[in-house]
Amino acid sequence: ERCYQCLYQQLGVLPAGPGPGRPSSASFVVSTRHEMTLQMNSTTESCTIPFHFGEQGNYSLWVKNLNNSSVVKCSVVTDAEPVNSYIPILVAFLVLAGLALSSAIGTKIFGTVSLVADNILPPAPSPSKRLRSLDTFRGLSLVIMVFVNYGGGRYWFFRHESWNGETQLVLFVFIMGTSIALSINSLLRAGSSRRSLLGKVAWRSMQLFVIGVFVVNPNYCQGPLSWDNLRIPGVLQRLAWSYLAVACLDLLVARGHLDILTAEAWWSPGVDILLYWPAWLCVLLLEAVWLCLTFLLPVPGCPTGYLGPGGIGDMGLYANCTGGAAALIDRWLLGESHVYQTPSSRVIYATRVPYDPEGVLGSINSILMAFLGLQAGKIILHYRDFHKSIMSRFLTWGLLLGVISTILTKCSTDRGLIPVNKNLWSLSYVTTLACFAYVLLVLVYYAVDVKGWWSGAPFYYPGMNSILVYVGHEVFKDYFPFRWRMANSQSHGEHLAQNLVATSCWILISYVLYRKKIFWKI
Repeated sequence: ERCYQCLYQQLGVLPAGPGPGRPSSASFVVSTRHEMTLQMNSTTESCTIPFHFGEQGNYSLWVKNLNNSSVVKCSVVTDAEPVNSYIPILVAFLVLAGLALSSAIGTKIFGTVSLVADNILPPAPSPSKRLRSLDTFRGLSLVIMVFVNYGGGRYWFFRHESWNGETQLVLFVFIMGTSIALSINSLLRAGSSRRSLLGKVAWRSMQLFVIGVFVVNPNYCQGPLSWDNLRIPGVLQRLAWSYLAVACLDLLVARGHLDILTAEAWWSPGVDILLYWPAWLCVLLLEAVWLCLTFLLPVPGCPTGYLGPGGIGDMGLYANCTGGAAALIDRWLLGESHVYQTPSSRVIYATRVPYDPEGVLGSINSILMAFLGLQAGKIILHYRDFHKSIMSRFLTWGLLLGVISTILTKCSTDRGLIPVNKNLWSLSYVTTLACFAYVLLVLVYYAVDVKGWWSGAPFYYPGMNSILVYVGHEVFKDYFPFRWRMANSQSHGEHLAQNLVATSCWILISYVLYRKKIFWKI
């Protein structure tokens, strides 16, 4: 069902029956991730039947009157009922919801005691306010990322799509851009020079890149690293380039003192955009480069502007064209042995060529994603005393980006002008993700910083130590207590328990570090 315009793949051969009235049979293992279409062929196509198989079920496909195509009949019979694979995640949700409710009730009770004490004691001096919602938002994105990277309980909806479409919200790049705006403004107000800040930005980007290449490198699974198989792109490498580009753009246009700006001018409603038009111009030019390279760069043996997965997609016509121009640029600049060797497109589309989802061309759109997050930071800076203005602008940006996504995708997975695709980091993927980011940021900002209904716990703590948690979960993922030998590797329940324990361990570690005031920053 999810394999767009795909060739049928042979499951096996059913031998002829030993004689009249004596049917033959054969057993096959099939995927349960999505609905599939089975086609029985004899001398001609005999029958086609769609069916969504359940996990650990046993089924029979009966084919009658095979020799007469006009009256042939196919039916699927369930011999052994499949397991209900969703019970473990339902139980986990109810347990976590119960813990959250208990925590909220406890906070409410102890919060009442605190209010009584506040009426007696003199008010403490208020320190410079840090937006707790941003750290909460970052921690929420990070916790989801860690849980998914550990396996997500082996549920298909927690995994990346094989090609077009996306079931996960990877919002870490967005909130990184927001933090850039606030931190640079704070440092400029404190008297730091732009040259010194540029040096710090370059040094931090280099550290991120080096950690990504030599510490968090998935090619370790192929044996000891050497230059012959060293993967150059990666998640931290992409964060490094995005951080470097967006921070440099902000240093170009950022203002340390915003209080002197007038609010009576006709252009004041758009001050958070107009004041920074050189940076916007640079980002739009970068996006024009992405569009031109993606849709105009000739790719040998492939259609110009190809955005497909190759493999068995598109009826197998472009088997070695996975990623189109993006893959070609990576091979030119990095070499085929220095990119990701087992892309997710192999799962459904059976692609045979390497392809890197964190490649060079997609980094342009990750810069756009971080810059849209930077815009959220500019809104916070310019309207910091007006909560309604901040939230209304967040929602306006969310609506605008949602409309752009609707136009680009035509509200479909595969038939739009530019489909949502994380492997390519397509333009529609960025606009869709940023739309959700703005809406989610409104909710977190309102609940945490405006109303104070939620402290941000437990996500606030990993958000304060994000680099340590991300690097740590990658380096120690194969060690106890983050992983152990399972009694039943086919059980969603055991996989889910293992992944939730591992994720909870990192939340606990970040909480302890927070209490000890230990923060790893680079």
